[in-house]
Amino acid sequence: MEIEAFINRYRQGLCGLQGMPPVDARRGYERLCQSFQLNSATIADEATTIAGVPVTRLWPRDGPRQGGGVVVYAHGGGWTLGSSRSHRGVAEALVQALSREVVSVDYRLLPESSYSDALSDVLGVWQACDPVAAVGDSAGGRLVLDAAATLAREGAGVPPLGLIYPVVGTPQASLLGADAPLLSRDDVLALWTMVAATVPAHDGYLPPSQHMHVLAAEHDPLTAMIEGAVAQWSRTSAQVSLEIANGMVHSALHGLPWLPSLQLAWGRFCSRLGESIEADGDGR
Repeated sequence: MEIEAFINRYRQGLCGLQGMPPVDARRGYERLCQSFQLNSATIADEATTIAGVPVTRLWPRDGPRQGGGVVVYAHGGGWTLGSSRSHRGVAEALVQALSREVVSVDYRLLPESSYSDALSDVLGVWQACDPVAAVGDSAGGRLVLDAAATLAREGAGVPPLGLIYPVVGTPQASLLGADAPLLSRDDVLALWTMVAATVPAHDGYLPPSQHMHVLAAEHDPLTAMIEGAVAQWSRTSAQVSLEIANGMVHSALHGLPWLPSLQLAWGRFCSRLGESIEADGDGR
């Protein structure tokens, strides 16, 4: 599959969700995302709760369930859509790349709940699991950043972070890049308006972990701000890496099994994250 085919198919699916009540839109979004998933037979799973929060645990079927530690994962979806089901493909890809159990968090969504509720869910699972890494994509990337910053401010140790086209800083028209397929500047600003009042204030120039690894897409209005954040983080003592997937767009990770160019960038991103997990484990 070429990226243009992915964009057209994904965009058509998103257009079909317009005007739906939230519950119906979420079901439709899950069906759309699942249409790209392969569902590997080598991965086992269990739907359960941790700290009162629904999660799906996934691990290598032929490997130790928690032998290498747990990775907590927060899905994307603009804080209004998404679940461990819609983003199972991403969680499976993490299991395969890192050879570790992944706990995919079904945090509460807007508009029924608030950003603070979603952050509380991610923090609750994180603290119960004591993960060797935390990964989030898009809206989930911002939740992981804010959860890590909260823990760091409290003096808790923060493991390596993997951030996939995350929302960083305070999105403003003057800071965002150009409109791109599947995500426009107006999209970003509208979603930010929904959560801005309850997003905690942290110093965005200070990385909350000593290991920060970021995967961004070439054609994504968020990438300009991501590059700025990475430049600031790189001026500290933290180990920071940025992988930009050439020709890719926001949400392209759903098409990972079908997009060879993205697979290369994903492999490098996961390799760096895996190296940091090993290094951080040696220092614990």
